[in-house]
Amino acid sequence: MMKKVQVGLIGYGLSGKVFHAPVIQSVEGLELKTVVSSSPQKVHADYPSMEVVGSVEELCRDDQIDLVVVATPNTTHYPFAKQALLAGKHVVVEKPFVNSVAEGEELIELAESRKRLLSVYHNRRWDNDFLTLKQILHAGMLGEVHTYVSHYDRYRPGVRDRWREQTLPGSGVLYDLGSHLIDQALHLFGCPRTVWGDVFPQRPGARVDDYFHLVLGYDSGLRVHLNAGSIVKQTGPRFQVHGTKGSFFKYGLDPQEEALRQGKKPGSPGWGEDEERHYADVTVEAGKLTVRGKVETIPGAYQAYYEGIYHAIVEAQPVPVPAAEALHTIRVIEMAVKSSREGRVLRWE
Repeated sequence: MMKKVQVGLIGYGLSGKVFHAPVIQSVEGLELKTVVSSSPQKVHADYPSMEVVGSVEELCRDDQIDLVVVATPNTTHYPFAKQALLAGKHVVVEKPFVNSVAEGEELIELAESRKRLLSVYHNRRWDNDFLTLKQILHAGMLGEVHTYVSHYDRYRPGVRDRWREQTLPGSGVLYDLGSHLIDQALHLFGCPRTVWGDVFPQRPGARVDDYFHLVLGYDSGLRVHLNAGSIVKQTGPRFQVHGTKGSFFKYGLDPQEEALRQGKKPGSPGWGEDEERHYADVTVEAGKLTVRGKVETIPGAYQAYYEGIYHAIVEAQPVPVPAAEALHTIRVIEMAVKSSREGRVLRWE
């Protein structure tokens, strides 16, 4: 009989309701037992028999809970994760990991001392476009990569009254969308040698950054360009990657987020699949010829993250996203903010 891992979820806003609960419920071996929420009616509308408690303390006192998932605003990631680790729980933290390198280092040391697993939900490593690009790079189709460009653009010209747009630690688009783009780049290429950033509030009335452009430099000559903006009506390619043997262009967004918002779950028909019109364009050298063609998109699989968490807890397998890797993303964010403020390129320490 398959061992059950009991899960406690802190928070039932957008993150907990859309990105965590249904994905956890789709993974065999994981059982969502308890949710911490101030609005039990919202939880019971989706899961009528779910246990709902009003505090993190109450959740952490439950000896049946093996894994705690922190899916709350960024200001609470560090204290809630610390509280759960001190209670002897394994912990998954929604991205971004924490708001500072110092907080992340403390949590990693605490997890190691308590012999508990600590991981960060960088689910976009399992986006269908990123999985496809990763396979193409590993196959060497593009040769040595020299230019990597990744965009995450939105059209939201009006400033909204929500915590992500208030002057709080961890607010702004760099911590939000930037953490995805940075994590993907570091997952492919490792830590950079240099970081340059242009980070600022672009929209009238914006109180926190809603635009950024980062350039990560590598000794090989590779330059990674990461960009996000909030006033982009017509988006361009999601990825542009150029190497010594060819180029990769990919339009469109992975459909898993929209499917989750519609109430679908991993395992639904067509889960993570791409529209044919969004298949990647790849142009490569083939002898004396230049060949251009479409590459079918690998289906996205957010559930793979939580499958990895299950096997890490039950079988002592490596966690799918180690906290130490997520900490590198926070270091890049801190460096980018400093670079933008001081107007200079910074070297990785």
